[in-house]
Amino acid sequence: MRVPCPPPKGQQLLQELAGAIAEAGPQGFAGALGPQGIAGLVGAIGAIGPEGLAGALGPQGIAGLVGAIGALGPEGLAGALGPQGIAGLVGAIGALGPEGLAGALGPQGIAGLVGAIGALGPEGLAGALGPQGIAGLVGAIGAIGPEGLAGALGPQGIAGLVGAIGALGPEGLAGALGPQGIAGLVGAIGAIGPEGLVGALGPQGIAGLAGAIGAAGLAGPAGPAGPAGPAGPAGPAGPAGPAGPTGPAGPEGLAGPVGPAGATGPAGPAGPTGGVIGFADFFALMPPDNAATVAPNTDVSFPQDGPISGTEITRVNASSFNLATIGTYQVLFQVGVNQPGQLILTLNGADLAYTVVGRATGTSQIVGMALVQTTVINSVLTVRNPAGNAAALTITPLAGGTRPVSAHLVITQIA
Repeated sequence: MRVPCPPPKGQQLLQELAGAIAEAGPQGFAGALGPQGIAGLVGAIGAIGPEGLAGALGPQGIAGLVGAIGALGPEGLAGALGPQGIAGLVGAIGALGPEGLAGALGPQGIAGLVGAIGALGPEGLAGALGPQGIAGLVGAIGAIGPEGLAGALGPQGIAGLVGAIGALGPEGLAGALGPQGIAGLVGAIGAIGPEGLVGALGPQGIAGLAGAIGAAGLAGPAGPAGPAGPAGPAGPAGPAGPAGPTGPAGPEGLAGPVGPAGATGPAGPAGPTGGVIGFADFFALMPPDNAATVAPNTDVSFPQDGPISGTEITRVNASSFNLATIGTYQVLFQVGVNQPGQLILTLNGADLAYTVVGRATGTSQIVGMALVQTTVINSVLTVRNPAGNAAALTITPLAGGTRPVSAHLVITQIA
């Protein structure tokens, strides 16, 4: 049977400190921290001797009767602690890193016969400790009395997050020890071999869930309000708001007496003539007009005259028409053709590109409408199959029935 080793002294102190914190009463207000004292010197740790080889296990003897357990020897006096330095300000505790996974346990060897308990061998090398605060001088450690049987460990609770350590309250009373179980028969103990080397520590397990946060302490009294700071510079003026609604009109005042009639002023200049200034309608009937196809860069003929208002808009020939005065003319035309095609207005032989109209398929009329402005007198207007088009246009005769159909060019001077 392996005898449990007592925990290291540092671990025992931490356990006692944890128990004291758990049983401490509500935390009081923290007092002002004084200046930190000068750290005491740490005593040198003696070298640990090498561990001896494990001796061979002797044969197990017949278990004898268990003798009465002797009285527990008095615990050695604790060495005097050196004076504790004044605690410095507690730094903020950094975020707790995740606990590493526990290392896998090696397979358990076959238990040999228990030999007699020999002298306790030197303790193995301790694992690396985290950074330790500045310790005071360590007093001499008294002799350790015989250790009682270790009680069964309960399941470990989930570790909560470590809160900031407040001032240490008074240590609570130690809990009563549970009754000791009945010891079994002890066989003859062979000589114990030297303890084997301590295995490497596995990675640290994952940290448990955070514990519940304790109730917040009472808030301290509010400090006096500081003096008001100087007024900042005035900000830029905001945009003007929307105009308010117009108020109701006031009552109409009394009409004053009618004054004497003034002298008649001179007559103003005559305003521009409104409405239509002149108009003319030129047309063709198919058949007999436009018997030949209209080739590209050739004008459509409108050889017959409809209503005409005067001499401002007149015929030059069957396909050209004179606009006598400078002004603005509204021009409408419609021509029925057999092929897909286009028609355009020309003025003094030049194409007016914004007047092009056309159709892509079928047999129907091509209809155009545009305003034409002249800059010289006696300008000449035509309706043309534009240059560059591939097809000569056939002006459709007898479209949709037995009567000749018309094509029209209507010109109206409006300014």
